[in-house]
Amino acid sequence: MIILGLDPGLGTTGWGLIRAEGNRLSHLGNGHLKTDTKAPLPRRLAHLDAMVAALVVDHAPDAAAVEEVFVNSNPQSTLKLGQARGVVLAAAARGGIDVGEYAARLVKKSVVGVGGADKRQVHAMIQHLLPGAKIVGADAADALAVAICHAHHLANAGLRARIS
Repeated sequence: MIILGLDPGLGTTGWGLIRAEGNRLSHLGNGHLKTDTKAPLPRRLAHLDAMVAALVVDHAPDAAAVEEVFVNSNPQSTLKLGQARGVVLAAAARGGIDVGEYAARLVKKSVVGVGGADKRQVHAMIQHLLPGAKIVGADAADALAVAICHAHHLANAGLRARIS
């Protein structure tokens, strides 16, 4: 199964692509999608939509996973993040793939084992789980973590279904 992880943001959206075969994971790619900070908001959202749609077409993932929005101290930033997240969810769903959504604490717990892990710990564990992967930045690392979290949850759901 190929899983596309997405860490949404209006300025930068990280993406990570993994293959999950049982409990074996392999890195297929990662990167970031950037929008022009000087462009009007609707144009930025439309550009983000087009870039995510192109990722889905180019890589034909079987599933996608997106990190949930966290509320920060700046309501305007939270709103823009929510708008970008909505575009990312819609673009992936329009591509015909199921999309999982995970809280940041659950992603960290799935990858590191601790919900309060910091970015360095997440990045180090991604390097351990996907040896040889060249990660292009923090947003891409977060996206790979979301994809790994989704892979673990799908594997656990499959195991529960076989036991029932």
